Amino acid sequence: MYSSKITGLGYYVPENVVTNNDLTTFMETSDEWIQERTGIKERRWIDPKTDDTTATMGAKAAKIAIERAGLTKNDIDFIVFATLSPDMYFPGGGVQIQDLLEMPTIGALDVRNQCSGFIYALSVADQFIKTGMYKNILVIGSENHSGALDKSTRGRNVSVIFGDGAGAAILSRCAEEGKGILSSHLHSEGKHAKELVLEGPATQRWVPEIIENNDDSDLSYYPYMNGQFVFKHAVSRFSEAIIEALQANNLQKEDIDMLIPHQANLRIAQYIQKKFNLSDKQVFNNIMKYGNTTAASVIIALTEAWEQGKIKDNDLVILAAFGSGFTWGSVILRW
Repeated sequence: MYSSKITGLGYYVPENVVTNNDLTTFMETSDEWIQERTGIKERRWIDPKTDDTTATMGAKAAKIAIERAGLTKNDIDFIVFATLSPDMYFPGGGVQIQDLLEMPTIGALDVRNQCSGFIYALSVADQFIKTGMYKNILVIGSENHSGALDKSTRGRNVSVIFGDGAGAAILSRCAEEGKGILSSHLHSEGKHAKELVLEGPATQRWVPEIIENNDDSDLSYYPYMNGQFVFKHAVSRFSEAIIEALQANNLQKEDIDMLIPHQANLRIAQYIQKKFNLSDKQVFNNIMKYGNTTAASVIIALTEAWEQGKIKDNDLVILAAFGSGFTWGSVILRW
């Protein structure tokens, strides 16, 4: 049985910065209201005049990660692409990456686990490497939220939260014992699916129905979130996922060098930090700058933390996420 290790990291966010004050020009809200509830000060939204899409942002992040891993595109054996906002209903973004990077005809897999997407994608890649099937896997989380948000006052509770961006990691076979991914832990609870959901368009609510209804009051074509319900479950499941990862490896919370939580809400991260008695140096947050980038959030945060020298050799790092589905999980690794 092999082990896997992250050997390259990269991220890309659109240049277009949208501040909380910018939002006040087209919806009833305020910088104070948004920061108090979410901790977000600004986010990146794609400028339609650019070539940025979910796939192209993923490709830009991937090029950086591949270079930092000391590899070429021809060294990559497989692609795992996590997103809730693909450029097309089908095919998925993974094959677009294969084309955009002009890679050999390697396999490409899409993961649709929303905010938990990168955790799920990384765990899948880890299993492929552990079994010996592949040696180097490109794992991407990328999102274009701004193209499908209700940016009116009606949709502000959701729209102020989300941002666009992409991150990528190279997961490679590791020969060092005790290094790399130690374990991954995945969960779901489908009975709460409609508490954080975008119901249509989908095969049960397809284009003819949209045209026939022509009803501006029908919100099923925009994301819906039961904020308080999601918050309550998130803080509980985040904690469970972290504890599960520690216990599986006979570790204690005092052993944590860095926690990278999914950037859903700064208040959730602060709650978890306090519960585990972690210092500011042990938890990395960047939601203030980027908002919630869903499947891209963990990998963007991980990359920034590493770039800033906050993750060092032999550090114990935990990645944790919770989101729509409900799905949640954690990955624990020795850097």
